Amino acid sequence: MLSRRSLLKAGAVAVPAATLTARPALAAPVPVVQTSGVAPASLAGFDNVIKTYVKERKISCAQLAVMKSGKIVLARGYRYTDGSHAVPTVSPTSLFRIASLSKNITSAAIMRLVQDGKLSLSAKVTTLLGLNPADARMNQVTVLRLMQHLGGWDRDTSKQDQLWLDHTISAALDVPLPIGHAEIIKYATARQLDFAPGSKMVYSNYGYMLLGRIIAKVSGMPYETYVQTKLLRPLGITRMRLGKSLRSEAFPGEVVYESQYTNKSVVDDSGTVVPYPYGGFNMPNQDANGGWLASAVDLVRWTLAFDRPGLVLSSASIAKLFAKPETGVNSYGSWYGGGWWVRQVTGHLNTWHNGSMPGTFSYLARLQNGWSYAATFNHREEAGTPDYDVIDGQMNNVKVTSWPTTDLTSRYF
Repeated sequence: MLSRRSLLKAGAVAVPAATLTARPALAAPVPVVQTSGVAPASLAGFDNVIKTYVKERKISCAQLAVMKSGKIVLARGYRYTDGSHAVPTVSPTSLFRIASLSKNITSAAIMRLVQDGKLSLSAKVTTLLGLNPADARMNQVTVLRLMQHLGGWDRDTSKQDQLWLDHTISAALDVPLPIGHAEIIKYATARQLDFAPGSKMVYSNYGYMLLGRIIAKVSGMPYETYVQTKLLRPLGITRMRLGKSLRSEAFPGEVVYESQYTNKSVVDDSGTVVPYPYGGFNMPNQDANGGWLASAVDLVRWTLAFDRPGLVLSSASIAKLFAKPETGVNSYGSWYGGGWWVRQVTGHLNTWHNGSMPGTFSYLARLQNGWSYAATFNHREEAGTPDYDVIDGQMNNVKVTSWPTTDLTSRYF
């Protein structure tokens, strides 16, 4: 609103001073974090970490679940609002995209096929999928090397992540959008690898997409069906499913994803600029690499697949998923096993993974002393936001003097 002096300077009609009355200033909205679910007093430290974390980053939807010795002892939904827009309630069972946490699900599915005698970790990917690569070195890519990110693709070298090249692939192959797995594989197989398979570890979304195709081919089931049938249902997990691209396709209970960025639609050839989380990338193509939806309570329940041999995986299968690769142990003493980062601590292997895509950040960790946690968010680190990766250190720094004995599992399963 212009001042009286500004009105006069602008050539506007002067208003008598007596008629200019000050309006009372509106109080600024007070940011609040509303919660649902259960957080026992003895675990308030974890609860406070997430409350502070979402306030600092203005994350509107979040979840936290904590498991101790096989019992879910904390299950929370968090709804942050500063009054600028409406935010739906978040419950402990709301569904979130979990991005690359999907990788340990895919690796577990591979190991289940191996365990059942249907697949070998030394099998060549080109043979399994009937590929005729332009680079003969791809014949050295085995199932195990895909699981451990040793396959030969380096998105920093080639400046290409095959799962995020929809427009490029569509133009190169002269096919309309949306493209599918077959087009991505055709495009990638016609190009050179970035390094010799097995010579170094470089994170590859494309390698995990290929693992999904192997699971489908060897099992004779769609990838999603195999995972749900062989891995999730035996654990009592029924909510988890593959996500869709558009907001209009959201499942009941799925949160809304937020990002400051936009992109040209990859679900059609319209050229429409869309919110990045909704059509700016193709969720169905991400399936085995990063396409699952889950709640935090589902994710801590999922850790039982690795904590309790015999439920879905044998001790030998679990050990193989956590084993050191042929190369790739980093300066921190950590390595990438099968869908998990792994580090030896006294008497225990800590395993963890994060997930990140536009509108999504997630974290899952299995830690010493028999506890695990999962945190999910509907926003990831973007320009101007504080570091998101501090979540792990903050959660680990919480001191618990007495763990609850009440198991919340029956409330959510």
